[in-house]
Amino acid sequence: MNRIGIIGGSGLYDVAGLATTSEVSLATPYGDPSDEYLVGELSGIPVAFLARHGRKHVLLPTELNYRANIWGFKTLGCDALISASACGSMKEHIHPGDLVLPDQFIDRTTRRVSTFFGDGCVAHVSLAHPICPHLLETLDRAGRDLGIKVHSGGVYLGIEGPQFSTRAESLLYRSWGVDVIGMTNIQEARLCREAEMCYSTMAFATDYDCWNEDEQAVTVQAVIEVLSKNADAANRLLTAAVKDVKESRTCTCREALKNAVLTRPQDVPEKTKRRLGPLMGKYWS
Repeated sequence: MNRIGIIGGSGLYDVAGLATTSEVSLATPYGDPSDEYLVGELSGIPVAFLARHGRKHVLLPTELNYRANIWGFKTLGCDALISASACGSMKEHIHPGDLVLPDQFIDRTTRRVSTFFGDGCVAHVSLAHPICPHLLETLDRAGRDLGIKVHSGGVYLGIEGPQFSTRAESLLYRSWGVDVIGMTNIQEARLCREAEMCYSTMAFATDYDCWNEDEQAVTVQAVIEVLSKNADAANRLLTAAVKDVKESRTCTCREALKNAVLTRPQDVPEKTKRRLGPLMGKYWS
């Protein structure tokens, strides 16, 4: 069975129940990942775990090497990635502590590289449906079985950060109808699609951003107070969900590059061709 990747956000720096067999430090063509990967088994399923911001939480969202992180999961044999993240709620009915499983994204980041391609090879993958439907359904079912308050579907708005929104920005985003706001997931979704990995995110609400005048504007202290509760829910959900991720998924995530590359193989520079080998080898062989 292919390995399942798990990436932990704020408050989730390891996974309870993960039987770690090794800590793997990887060098990638794109630089260093956020930390070492914890490789082992969760509920008897082979997994690899990475703390998104490092296990000591030392990396800003903008400082994350998204390409290296996803490349590392791909190198370790993962064909699916489940992400856990803290986020702000943009709707009254999504309360702090609730779980949102978004199925769409709006990208408002400005300073991030989010493609493996370039340097003589052009590709355009489809992101019309950026979340794997099988993973979303699996997480939804497992969350409800555990009694977690789950909102299935919705729009995740990704901002640059590291500052939280101004109130004017928060009200603007609310007018767009978004469900949650965060700083990390959209680049992971883009890169997982290019790496032909299924991707879904568990977005745990910690606050109401700053649009809700009946609530205190988001602060780190307020977020921390909710993180431990969310981390416990994330651990329980991951332990239950990985057992139900099917190897024979019918989604198209794992063939996203099939018709996405415009550059002919013979026109790709050899250095670029070697770098992209783990992604494109099955199409170029």
